[in-house]
Amino acid sequence: MDAIQQQFTELLAKENISLSAQQLDQFEQYYKTLVEWNEKMNLTGITERDQVYLKHFYDSLSVAFNFDFEKISTLADIGSGAGFPSIPLKIAFPHLQVTIVDSLNKRILFLKEIVSQLGLTNMDCVHGRAEDIARLPKYRDHFDLVTARAVAKLQVLNEFCLPFAKNGGTFIAMKGSEIDDEINDSSYSLVELRGKVIKVNRMLLPIEESIRHFVEIRKTAQTPTKYPRKAGLPLKEPLTK
Repeated sequence: MDAIQQQFTELLAKENISLSAQQLDQFEQYYKTLVEWNEKMNLTGITERDQVYLKHFYDSLSVAFNFDFEKISTLADIGSGAGFPSIPLKIAFPHLQVTIVDSLNKRILFLKEIVSQLGLTNMDCVHGRAEDIARLPKYRDHFDLVTARAVAKLQVLNEFCLPFAKNGGTFIAMKGSEIDDEINDSSYSLVELRGKVIKVNRMLLPIEESIRHFVEIRKTAQTPTKYPRKAGLPLKEPLTK
């Protein structure tokens, strides 16, 4: 274990997350493959090893600091990009059954390569628009937890993500520093999509001390049949009164 991994494990230990030698090996292989593929396609603007461990791996796992992942079994990650936060969460919590949805097939090919290299099981990497995939019975109203990491404003994310959560399940939106206006603007979409904000957790990312927010939303009923609307419409015309 080198200095970067040592810092990584010590930061996680403060949040009661411990990693085995095998899990650390998986993170290191993840990093190497990410950088290798990033030379061929745009996966991330962050490639320095210490920054990947902090801003991608640690940041992804931070969603577990205030949510008990041992009590859930199914996770859907919407617009996962290079696999954040779902792949780090799967490495740290191997019992999870993870479904990743992304609209770009190149990214799905990368994610399938990561899953294969790391020997991850119970992983489903799905190519398609969230609005289309959420209408399939296999995925609709199904998951214990749905995550999205800053891919759109909350009123749009609600329509992308809440249809995947089961009744009584949770959607956690991982956001940056400014969140109050987004939450206010999302009130109508929450009513329409049967969601309720339970709490908002705040964190300072270690070392650089940038602000993170985690908006925890409870799914209160099954998704109305008219949602999500057809692909492209939630971004073009966000739900509002």
